[in-house]
Amino acid sequence: MALRHIGTDPNSEQGNCPNVWVDDATKDFVIQGWKVDGATRGECLSIGAIPDHEDVIRIPARMVDLIRKACDAVEGP
Repeated sequence: MALRHIGTDPNSEQGNCPNVWVDDATKDFVIQGWKVDGATRGECLSIGAIPDHEDVIRIPARMVDLIRKACDAVEGP
């Protein structure tokens, strides 16, 4: 697996989270974000179960450009 780091939240207080990567082999996104609070998790659970091997994370809107870069990396030339 070869992960390509796309970027880190430009307002990260410690410079290490949240992050966006692209797996060059599978073209999957790998996202590191903040755990959601109980109310947010409850809203997500109203749609359906969250399996034990999955979780819900929050990514700040200011990272939209990084998500776009990840999309471009996946769809690239």
